[in-house]
Amino acid sequence: MNLTHVQTFVAAVETGNLNRTAVKLNVTQSTVTARIDALENLIGQKLLHRNKSGTELTPAGVKFLRHAEVLMQVWRQARYETSLPRGFEDVLALASDPQLWTGVAELWVRDLRRARGTIAISVEDRPARAMVDIVFSYTPPTGAFSVDVVGEDMFVEVATVKRGLMRWDPLYVYVDLGEDFRRQHAEAFPVDETAIVTFSSSAQALDHLLSCGGSAYLPYRVARPQIEAGRLFEVDGAPRFGRTIYLGRNSARTDAWPWFGEFMEGFKRKLSNHIVIPTKVGIQ
Repeated sequence: MNLTHVQTFVAAVETGNLNRTAVKLNVTQSTVTARIDALENLIGQKLLHRNKSGTELTPAGVKFLRHAEVLMQVWRQARYETSLPRGFEDVLALASDPQLWTGVAELWVRDLRRARGTIAISVEDRPARAMVDIVFSYTPPTGAFSVDVVGEDMFVEVATVKRGLMRWDPLYVYVDLGEDFRRQHAEAFPVDETAIVTFSSSAQALDHLLSCGGSAYLPYRVARPQIEAGRLFEVDGAPRFGRTIYLGRNSARTDAWPWFGEFMEGFKRKLSNHIVIPTKVGIQ
C-alpha cells in the first residue's frame, strides 16, 4: 500500500474537496484523483462519493478512515523518532481549537518545554485526528482519544470605555465562539441589530477593539491582561457565558510516559488559576 495514497485520502476527507486537497498537498487535481482511484482499486471498495459540491465518505470509507489515520500516525511517529536530533527522547503532536490556543494550548506547550526539555513538539494546524497525541477542544474528541475535562472557559463582555449593560452597542463586535456560545448569546441578546464586524478569532477581535474601540465578548484569559492594564473594562451587569475545555489524549502514547500524569495535574491547577474570574473585573 502506498502511504502517499493514504495521505491523499485523509487530506480529501479533511478538506472535503479535491481542489482544496490538491492545494494542500501542492499537486494537481488529476494527481489527487489518480491516487484515490488507485487506493480504491487496491481496497476493492469505493471510499469517497465525489461530486461538484465536494467529497463525502461512503460506508466503506468511514471504516477505512480509522485505519488510515492509524497508518499515518504510525508513519509519522516512525519518521519523527528515526530523525530526532540528539538529546531528544520523543516527539509529541498537538492540535487545538484556534480559540483555545491563547492561554490554554499555548500555556500547555510552554509548561511542557520547561518540564520535559527532551520532548520535541509538533503543533498541528488541522482538525485533530488519530495521528495527534494531544488535542484541546470545546467538544469531547471522538475516536481513539481518552478525554479529560481541564477547565471551564469563561466569556465576558468587555469594552474600551467603562459602561454598564446596554440593549445594543452600535460599536459591538461579534466573536463567534462556537455553537454553545451562539445559543447563550442569542438568549441573552434577542435583538435584530447586526454587529458592526464579526470575527472567528478572539485574538483578531482583541486587536480590532484595541485599535478601533467598541465592545465584544472575549474569553477572560484573552482579555485579562488588557483589563489589568486598564485598556479594557468588563461591562457592568453583562451576563457571563461558559464552555467546558476538553483535552483528548492518545492513551496508547501518554500511558507510556511516566511523567505525564503529574505534569497534567500541575497544568490543570495552573490553568484554573489562569481562567478563574474574580467577582468583578475592571469595575470601580
